[in-house]
Amino acid sequence: MRAIKNAMTGHIARIPFHLADRLYGTADCPSSDGVQFGTTISKQIKEQKTMTNQVVSEEKICFYRENGFVKFDSMLSQKELAELREALDEVMSVDSERSFSRVKDSAYYKMLNQKVNTWRDSAAMGKFVLHPRLAQIALELSGASGIRLFHDHALWKMPGDSKPTPWHQDAPYWPMKETGPLSIWITLDDVDEQNGCMMFVPKSHNVGKLKGISLTEPESLFDYLSDDGNEPSKAVVVPMKAGSCTFHHGLTFHYAFANQTDKPRRVLAIIYMPDGTTFLERKHVVTDEISFREGEPLGGRLFPLLAIRDDA
Repeated sequence: MRAIKNAMTGHIARIPFHLADRLYGTADCPSSDGVQFGTTISKQIKEQKTMTNQVVSEEKICFYRENGFVKFDSMLSQKELAELREALDEVMSVDSERSFSRVKDSAYYKMLNQKVNTWRDSAAMGKFVLHPRLAQIALELSGASGIRLFHDHALWKMPGDSKPTPWHQDAPYWPMKETGPLSIWITLDDVDEQNGCMMFVPKSHNVGKLKGISLTEPESLFDYLSDDGNEPSKAVVVPMKAGSCTFHHGLTFHYAFANQTDKPRRVLAIIYMPDGTTFLERKHVVTDEISFREGEPLGGRLFPLLAIRDDA
């Protein structure tokens, strides 16, 4: 088993992703909130049901709920991939009042060049960000009664003086009381350890919400653990082909390698939240200008409901 060294955590023994397949098996899978597998999932998107059922198996749902992440190969067709590349390249090349981006040459920019809420600038991006097939998968994985968009997140890991994205959880940065939201991470390029693929620590979503660490200053998430059950030596490296994706829970420990190539690593992330998720007073770029009250459900036109169950 080959070791990977990084400045944050020292030597990490990685586990190739294919070994995780052994966890699928035929073990009983606990449902979420009493939801049974096979439930018809959305009145709004019945025309997508056959396509989606071919993608989301009971084994995938079990794996996600047990480990806090799951991989889907070839989520996008070659035509969809070409469309998304064109749309994302366009929105990343222009400034906007509706989307938000980082200052070039900043410490954060060296780790990630990012833009949030691209769907508000581009109908072409909205086609993917609001796509019922993707939201339906999030619904099935989470077991929620409904799924809303929180925001999209264009993530370019730039070449040259690139930095790794350190180990972190997403949930501590989100203005939400509940911890059930999840993200899809769609890669527009083949990704591996050379250009910024991700690693996950299986079952780390069971630890609970930890501190939101600085992503640009040296700090280790693992310093905030009370035991060593989720040490980085258990991390799973997830290389992927372009058009593939992962879903991961908002509490799952994850990390992305630096980009050592001469081209940007392009990713579209979409953050979904169960319908009924409530506001937690915390600064966040997508809620700072909205007058939500503490405990109020996050909803409205900027956080649309994308999928619901028939029995919701």
